[in-house]
Amino acid sequence: MTIAIAVAVTIVVWRNRRPQKLRMERLWVRPMLFALIIAANLTASPAPLTAVSIGLFLISVAVGAGLDWQRGRFIRIEGDPETHAVTSRASVVGVVFNVAILALRMVLRGSVLEGHAAHGVPAIVITEALVLLLGAMIITQNLEMWLRARGLLEAAWVSKSTAGTVAN
Repeated sequence: MTIAIAVAVTIVVWRNRRPQKLRMERLWVRPMLFALIIAANLTASPAPLTAVSIGLFLISVAVGAGLDWQRGRFIRIEGDPETHAVTSRASVVGVVFNVAILALRMVLRGSVLEGHAAHGVPAIVITEALVLLLGAMIITQNLEMWLRARGLLEAAWVSKSTAGTVAN
């Protein structure tokens, strides 16, 4: 399993070295898929809902969104003013962080099966909180990327229309 993760991380990092075309019209697909997977995961074996678990879930979503808003800002997004093509290049730090969260969840999964608790919080609550953290990160990253790419395109359209008005 560790070898598979290492190979996957290597492929993702290698693939993200060069800019890739950013398809703005498809940026909603990945967050939607992850939202569905998270919903299925949370309903398949629901964690006990207590004040502590709900608080931990809310904190996880807030931390995940905050972390990935920052991580999303490190993704390089460039737009071509002539063709309006938008490209992106991910950061290595972001990929490693996502893998670390997944690895932590896998480590804690064994505790969930045994029913252990950490400081009175069931392990299943902790793993579900990690799933929510990762989901918030993925959804927030795509939102941040979409907002920046849209801004680049709007700036390109404004500069192109301004250049056309000056030429006339």
